[in-house]
Amino acid sequence: MANHLQESVTTAVNQTIAKTVECVRGLSEEVIRWKPSEEEWSIMQIIAHVAEAIPYWVGEIRSIINNPNEAWGRGITDEVRIHTVSEENINSLTVNGVLEELHTATEQVTKLLQEITDEQLSMTAPCRNPRFEGKTAEFIVNHLIVEHAEKHYGQIQRNLGKWEAKVN
Repeated sequence: MANHLQESVTTAVNQTIAKTVECVRGLSEEVIRWKPSEEEWSIMQIIAHVAEAIPYWVGEIRSIINNPNEAWGRGITDEVRIHTVSEENINSLTVNGVLEELHTATEQVTKLLQEITDEQLSMTAPCRNPRFEGKTAEFIVNHLIVEHAEKHYGQIQRNLGKWEAKVN
């Protein structure tokens, strides 16, 4: 990967995860596990999802590079994705454990970006999700890792705003 792009992506992911970890470390278990509504995720569900999703997408990029004829991706009904945010799974996790998984996920992104070439970033493969058909490995890096982590950090901030409104 071009050094400037590698550095900017690594920096963006690391900064977003660092902000997330810093934010969550200062919260009580009650706030972390509180769901604003039945349709919304708790902060614990959000961080567990991000900790699972980043390594998933790193693996999908590796799959595209190694097997460009095989389909990549998943939808919102993916069993692993659903299990990750399930009440049963969330109740079995510790906050510190998930925060450590987030740190490990950023290391996986950094390692991938150190190994990948510009040519590999431009590779495509069939996609299971028609929305992303024809997208490159670089799209996965930028959209499904960097932007995805940023979006979920924003979701945590919205949850905190709803918590504040609830208690005040």
